[in-house]
Amino acid sequence: MKIFYYTFGCKVNQYETENIKQKFISRKYETAESFKDADICFINSCTVTSNADSKCRQFIHKVKKTNPQCIIILTGCFPQAFEQKAAEMTECDIITGASMKTHIPDILEEFLQNRHRIIRISPHEKGEKFETMENGEAETRTRAYIKIQDGCDMYCSYCIIPYARGHIRSKEPTDLKNEVIRLGAAGHKEIVLTGINLCCYGKETGGRFDLSDAIKVASSAEGVERVRLGSLEPEMMTDNIISKLAEIPKFCPQFHLSLQSGCDRTLNAMNRKYTSSDYAMICQKIREHFPDCAITTDIMVGFPGETEEDFLKSAEFVKSMGFARAHIFPYSRREGTVAAKREDQVPENVKAQRAGIMEQICNESETEFLKTMVGKTVKVLFERENCTEFHQGYSENYTQIKIPRKNSLKSLRRMIFYVKIEKSFDNFCTGSIIY
Repeated sequence: MKIFYYTFGCKVNQYETENIKQKFISRKYETAESFKDADICFINSCTVTSNADSKCRQFIHKVKKTNPQCIIILTGCFPQAFEQKAAEMTECDIITGASMKTHIPDILEEFLQNRHRIIRISPHEKGEKFETMENGEAETRTRAYIKIQDGCDMYCSYCIIPYARGHIRSKEPTDLKNEVIRLGAAGHKEIVLTGINLCCYGKETGGRFDLSDAIKVASSAEGVERVRLGSLEPEMMTDNIISKLAEIPKFCPQFHLSLQSGCDRTLNAMNRKYTSSDYAMICQKIREHFPDCAITTDIMVGFPGETEEDFLKSAEFVKSMGFARAHIFPYSRREGTVAAKREDQVPENVKAQRAGIMEQICNESETEFLKTMVGKTVKVLFERENCTEFHQGYSENYTQIKIPRKNSLKSLRRMIFYVKIEKSFDNFCTGSIIY
């Protein structure tokens, strides 16, 4: 039987889908290129916004309309957070939550025996174990992602994820070591560690291990040259953690620190655990230890109750921070959260206007950051070629670098070279290979 895999949402979801795909392949299931000719469609959902739910529903309707005989498996955050709504989607034959994903091949076998619809969603509990997954080699990719943490206990007022993902839990360092050894042997020179709240890695163990230990383990594998981190919560970046990271030679100095707002009144309403001055101090300490680092971020505009004055404070703060890159998004009302119940919602047209202004500020900031890279020599891991035009890769601080191919058909993919940066553009730099 052929299975088509479709993933909504974050890198953690993508990692989990890949793991489940490998489990099915080991049981002799084939992979379909399209849901149109698949016997089974596996859908890993996201529920971070109501729009994510809508996209998932639309896709399911499309699959069933196009291929009525296709068995549909729905899993992930959407059914975990909204079990009743998921159960009402009668097109789905199998529905599971954010946990139990490793059991999906067994659940499918059970369904195939009697063809009775299965809904199996276990509620999250305090102290539940990390669902261990290990992915093997993927020759089509240069960098490899490893999920090392799950769950969140922060309960930001706009976010449903703690309800969808449960409490914090972490992958054991020994399990991480086994996985990274295989990935290094498969040719992956860069490892990206991901999680739902990555900075909480090891927190539930009472200090038995922490994020720096995960990076050391990932760095120790033969063949691995670089280790990068996914999104981070700024208040978790303590002086101790920053100092430890600076001592790891293979650590990539790119920090994605989610800001959300530069206005303290808005941050407080969001139930974020820091102020704008706290955030600025953390960035200053990071830059002291990593002078050539890139700090990237997420910024929300139009949070309920955000006044024009609040927005302007946030915009001014963002201007002052010199972000290398930023993801701007308007607040999206998420059922089940505290913020969704507020009556002071910001009109959609105001949110769109503010997003446009903030986007312009951050684009200018990215351009200025890239200008500072000109003249520097950096190590670039090349990932792909564009026909005969250029080789493309990323520096350790995740600056996109393009090198003219000069009619050479030789691929540099998965190779690391020192590159002298010569010019900067809006979202990338160009240069020449030194050695």
